[in-house]
Amino acid sequence: MTQISKSNQPQQTDISLLDFIQKSAVIGTWEYDVKKMHVTWSDETRKIHEMPQDYKPNVEAGLLFYKEGFSRNTITKLFTNSIEKHQKFDTELQIITGNGKEKWIRSIGVPIIENNECIKVQGLFQDIDEKKKNTELIAFKEEQLRNTFENALVGMAILDLNGKWLQVNRSLCKMFGYTESELKQLSFTDLTHPEDKLLGVKAMKNMVNGTIDNFETEKRYIDKNGHTIWALLSSSIVRNDKGEPQHFVAQLNDLTSAKENKNKIEELLNTTKQQNNRLLNFAHIVSHNLRSHYGNLDMLLDIIKMDLPETTENEVFPLLGQAVQHLGDTVNNLNEVATINLKRIENMKSINLLHTVEKIISSLSGQIISSDSKYCIDIDPSINVKGVPAYLDSIILNFLTNAIKYKKPNEPAKIELEAHFEENNVILNIKDYGLGINLKLHGNKLFGMYKTFHNHKDSRGLGLFITKNQIEAIGGTIEVESEVNVGTTFSLKFNKYEEN
Repeated sequence: MTQISKSNQPQQTDISLLDFIQKSAVIGTWEYDVKKMHVTWSDETRKIHEMPQDYKPNVEAGLLFYKEGFSRNTITKLFTNSIEKHQKFDTELQIITGNGKEKWIRSIGVPIIENNECIKVQGLFQDIDEKKKNTELIAFKEEQLRNTFENALVGMAILDLNGKWLQVNRSLCKMFGYTESELKQLSFTDLTHPEDKLLGVKAMKNMVNGTIDNFETEKRYIDKNGHTIWALLSSSIVRNDKGEPQHFVAQLNDLTSAKENKNKIEELLNTTKQQNNRLLNFAHIVSHNLRSHYGNLDMLLDIIKMDLPETTENEVFPLLGQAVQHLGDTVNNLNEVATINLKRIENMKSINLLHTVEKIISSLSGQIISSDSKYCIDIDPSINVKGVPAYLDSIILNFLTNAIKYKKPNEPAKIELEAHFEENNVILNIKDYGLGINLKLHGNKLFGMYKTFHNHKDSRGLGLFITKNQIEAIGGTIEVESEVNVGTTFSLKFNKYEEN
């Protein structure tokens, strides 16, 4: 009895080890006896098929587990060739389990031959569903990454630790004018502008030794035709699981057009600044010289009145006096226009809008009473704007006097002032119900110099011109809506004053 027990022991160990391997590796076994036409599945094979342990398979049923189409056609052909042509097979296909689940499996078959005849086919059956799907997912992500790299609108490249191009995309080839094969024969230093060759070298060394992981800089390159290219270089280093540097990933964004446009804008601004300075000097010279001539003429007229009064008693002398007076008015107007925009933007102050409006209305109290004008103010006392006090006074004064001046005949002027915040701005609406302006006829010249739109003896055509320039000088804008015999609304946008 003892001898029998000893002889059976290794066999029991082999069987338990086989079960352990099958369960641990999710591998089942199967066998087909050709003569008996009998199929045998191991427990693990049934489990992979999601069938009960008492399930008795046959060849036809076993083949029907394979997904219809490619998988079923393939396994049928391989199984037939194994029996008839004595061929082994090892393939990865899909099955539909007893629970209707689609699953990837690996099927291996080996024919057993006796007397040149296949008597059995034995094989293994392995669940590789998770592994297969993970592999497909990785392949899909790699394909996405390759497509992103290749089709990116900016130049992208992978370089070795010596700066030689390993992979380049189409945008980089287009940027430098080289083909991919030509570019791969060069290093980044070969394409770098001579004056920028040392730019970024230290950063690359620091990335390799682990001091930094990435860096970004603007530098110049030379394309195939010898033209200078400005680019924003962004580079990072890739390391393996052990932290060892493998290669660089670089992105080059072409800044050439932006740089050229920036230079053109700077040149234009510089030219404009110089022209503005010359125009300003010209305006001051003209204003000064005209003022001098006007003063001389006015003084000569006074001398003539005192020393030769008899010469003034004619129709021409009063006309001459009017002409000289008009010259004086023109000189004053030119001087007023020339001084706009002289105050620097950083010298602007916080101005309380309601206080300013009330102050101007108080100064116009005589006109308001005599014209029986009515006004309504809707301005929060906390609203402060950023500007030059004298300009804001002048702006509001001009609009209020115009509202009174251009009211409807035989009707009192009605004026509404309303202010509100709009993001970082203050909007002041000044609305009247007066004569209005035909914007279709006069809209394009509304703020022109010496432009008038109503027959009024005091109209000089300078008010709106100067007011618009004053608003713009403190960073504001002006819009207008108007309808003849209905009224006009001026919308003034100012910068809101905020404490630093």
